[in-house]
Formats: sequence, structure tokens, C-alpha cells
Amino acid sequence: PPSKQGKKSSFVDRNSDEYRQRRERNNMAVKKSRLKSKQKAQDTLQRVNQLKEENERLEAKIKLLTKELSVLKDLFLEHAHNFADNVQPVGTESTTTNPENSGQ
Repeated sequence: PPSKQGKKSSFVDRNSDEYRQRRERNNMAVKKSRLKSKQKAQDTLQRVNQLKEENERLEAKIKLLTKELSVLKDLFLEHAHNFADNVQPVGTESTTTNPENSGQ
């Protein structure tokens, strides 16, 4: 099967102005494409680095908040335990410790 350029003459005059213009346009297009590709790779690398830094900050924040949560849980449990020790169950109130009953 003939190629797309098969319809044109198979002889290409490399010294012609038309050939040189086409080559120059093609070279410029290739250069532009390569620059665009390089820029895209650099942008992607920069984004990867930004995301890595953000991830490190978030991991550190998670660690800090996890520690804080643990401390607060411990404080809560200690307070709840102390509170439970100081409260008598309903119906087992002592008459000597109740100020209302001391006048009887």
C-alpha cells in the first residue's frame, strides 16, 4: 500500500526552499513538544514533592493528636475512677454523713 507521501513525487530536493521551510517548522514543533514534555515532568515532580511534604506534616499532626487523645483518655478515666470512689450508690446513704438527718 502506498504511503501518504506516495502520491507526491518520490524525489525530494533537500536544497529546495519548501523542504527547508518544512524541516524548520518541524524542528520548531519538535523543540516545542520536547520543552512542553520537560515542563510537564518538572511540574509533576514539583507536585510530588509538595504532596510528600504535606503528607509528612499530616503524619506528624496525626501523631501529635493521637498522643493528645491518649492523655485525655487517661485523664478522663482517672477522673471517672476518682468520681466513682467518692459517690455512694443510691439507698446506702449513711445517716451520720447526711446533714439533713443530723438533727434527728
